[in-house]
Amino acid sequence: MAGYRFEALDARGKARRGVLEVDSARQARLLLREQGLWVLAIEALTEPAQSAARGGHRRVWRRHGLSTAQLSLLMRQLATLVGANLTLEQALNALVEQADSHAAREVFAGVRGEVLAGQSLARAMEKFPRAFPEMYRTLINAGERSGQLAQVMARLADYAEQRQALRSKVGLVLIYPLIVSAVAAIIIVVLLTYVVPQVVGVFQHSNQVLPWLTRAMIAISALVKATGYYWLAGATLAGVLFYRALQKPVLRFRFDALLLRLPVIGALVRATSAARFASTLAILVQSGVPVLAALHAAAGVVTNLPMRRAVEHTERMLGEGGGLSRSLARTKMFPPLLVHLVASGEASGELGSMLERAATSQTRELEHRVAVLTSLLEPMLILVMGGVVLLIVLATLLPIIELNQLVR
Repeated sequence: MAGYRFEALDARGKARRGVLEVDSARQARLLLREQGLWVLAIEALTEPAQSAARGGHRRVWRRHGLSTAQLSLLMRQLATLVGANLTLEQALNALVEQADSHAAREVFAGVRGEVLAGQSLARAMEKFPRAFPEMYRTLINAGERSGQLAQVMARLADYAEQRQALRSKVGLVLIYPLIVSAVAAIIIVVLLTYVVPQVVGVFQHSNQVLPWLTRAMIAISALVKATGYYWLAGATLAGVLFYRALQKPVLRFRFDALLLRLPVIGALVRATSAARFASTLAILVQSGVPVLAALHAAAGVVTNLPMRRAVEHTERMLGEGGGLSRSLARTKMFPPLLVHLVASGEASGELGSMLERAATSQTRELEHRVAVLTSLLEPMLILVMGGVVLLIVLATLLPIIELNQLVR
């Protein structure tokens, strides 16, 4: 059987979408017509195994990806179902029926079609690389070979939940400075474009010589009103060009290297990449994946390109007979604590537990650095905003104060 995604209209003209598990597209059309539906489109999630036997390539539904939260929930459900002694086919059927999102339903319907065609779960997930990262596929392959699929998927669910919790925590900590910055920018623009011209305009037609601060603020206000849209368009264009430039590996590598050299941001980026690398490597090693294969899979979660290249270099040195801790130390990219804990794990034969301890340590360090950065940003933003608003208020009040002195 294979999975087929359909779009159809019912008798009332309402659009209907879903996934069917049938042998062919023709059978899918017949089934939909029996249900009184007018078929608009049918697209294969995976084509039947017979087409591959004839030399054709299986066409796979690759468009959908899954978020970390979705993947965590689905892995937890799959681990629970497999741990309850359900067959893999029954567990996947339950996931397809219970999936909340259309994307998750289609992805797991495609996986189920591959499994029913005789593929292993890991090989089936390889057809959907956007939904299942390499690390997940490597772990599930190890779980299937060792007969501990449920335990491995439970670890995967824990790993995904920890990553989601860390991402949410960092996002919540950084959201306050972003809100303050946005509100400050809006207030300053409103003051410059509306308040200052109306208040100070009264004194412009008088014979009074305006203070230099007021004249400067009037000039800035006129400049903002005249060219504000151009600045906004220029900033948008610069953002788009910057995003496209980062898609090129050479420029992205240089930018990531620059981030690592920055005083505060560099330590934050290094701690983030080290925490991801250590936690990923820990769960891979603890699940019985060979260290070389674990390094190859863990490199994919390191988003900073210089640090990813350091992981790949470590993999090559390890393949040539070097030790993991010594190879990591030679790259000079990872924190010394991580390297020392890896060395202790290699010496004691408890590499997995030491990597887990290193991941916990790096996560705590990351949380501490984010908290310190936020505690520094908040008062700085408030002071800058207060200073700019104070200048605008002074520029507005100085003519009034001078006029009162002349009246006296």
